[in-house]
Amino acid sequence: MRKLRILLGDDHTLVRQGLRKILEERVDWEVVADTSDGREAVRQALALQPDVAILDIGMPLMNGIEATRQIVRRSPTVRVLILSMHSNEAYIIQALKAGARGYLLKDSADVDLVRAVASVAAGKSFFSPAVSKVMLDDYVRHLSEKGIADRYESLSGREREIFQLIAEGHS
Repeated sequence: MRKLRILLGDDHTLVRQGLRKILEERVDWEVVADTSDGREAVRQALALQPDVAILDIGMPLMNGIEATRQIVRRSPTVRVLILSMHSNEAYIIQALKAGARGYLLKDSADVDLVRAVASVAAGKSFFSPAVSKVMLDDYVRHLSEKGIADRYESLSGREREIFQLIAEGHS
């Protein structure tokens, strides 16, 4: 059985060691490298081709967002999970535009880290609950600014009932 291969990029040694300990509790996961700066994270990602790269936003020499951009552009099979203390919209949007598949806040529980890595490795996305709320609020705000109304709400009660029955597979 092939192990899930993970690269860690964070400028804090204790954080990297803690992440490694949590991740390697899974016998089918392996941390193939850890690095303290963004340039080295890109170099290691390209050389080792991990399944998942977990990157902090605030790293020296190259920040995690630029490292994500370079990794995804040069090695699209490597999926990036951002691990950050920043929950503001600007960071989240920049990370997603750079190609990150997930965004996890550093104050998350260890089970969230495991779920996030598993989701991203499977080709899915994962966001901390606080990040999901920021993204949802932004989405709703953009809809409002564009004047887009919820068409479902414009249906009558009977139309909604029929719509639901069709969704359930009834004729």
